[in-house]
Amino acid sequence: MTKIPLALTAGTLALALSACAGSQPRGPSDRVIARALQSAPGAAQPSTIVKTEIAYARAAQEQGQYTAAVDFAAAGAQLHGRNGPVSAPALFAGLPDPQQANEWSPSAVVMSCDGQIALSQGRFVDTEGFVGNYVTAWVRQQDGEYKWIYDVAGRDDPQPPPRKEFEDGDIVVTAIDSVEGLVATCPRGGETIPPPPPLSIGEDISGLAQLSRDGTLRWRWEHRADGTKYVAAEYYYNGQWVTAIEELLASPAEG
Repeated sequence: MTKIPLALTAGTLALALSACAGSQPRGPSDRVIARALQSAPGAAQPSTIVKTEIAYARAAQEQGQYTAAVDFAAAGAQLHGRNGPVSAPALFAGLPDPQQANEWSPSAVVMSCDGQIALSQGRFVDTEGFVGNYVTAWVRQQDGEYKWIYDVAGRDDPQPPPRKEFEDGDIVVTAIDSVEGLVATCPRGGETIPPPPPLSIGEDISGLAQLSRDGTLRWRWEHRADGTKYVAAEYYYNGQWVTAIEELLASPAEG
């Protein structure tokens, strides 16, 4: 596991920005992004995912949420909704963009050693003011750019209390914007990477697991009988498989 603390913020599909519940995230400058990209090692650069999410979030605000979602989607991209994953381009086709786009910000990015697959995990706030968690899977394209292939999100239940209103003269200390970057250990020489731990999925659960091309990262989604959505990612680090992301998300009341 290569840990790369990145002084950046950004997001994912149709969902929003709030590094901590109720806090308003601050977008990094292009200079900060460039510096992080320059210092990131190897083909797997978590900061590249953050940069892509920033561009995505900007496009959502400037061009429309659904338009941006389709523009940044890979072929076969799926949005995990209340009844399971559905085709995102088909879902958004013909839908008018909402007047206001959601906001979001990642708190962690995990990548396979070769950088082929990455997952981002973070917080969002929607246009109704509800906050929650999201996970997005990204796939590197032939041109080296990343597009999202899967997205899932769920509101906090219960929602956090309203943010305190500050008065003039109050001294306010905000959290430092940062994203934790996790990169799988690359095999050396003729090293053989052991398969990830076996999965056990109940008969009343639908799901899909995918392994990166180099065998260093596995991610999976599940849709359970009660409508909850589960997503997890494990990556190979220093001779063992480590869980990097694990989220159990409730479906919204509508949508």
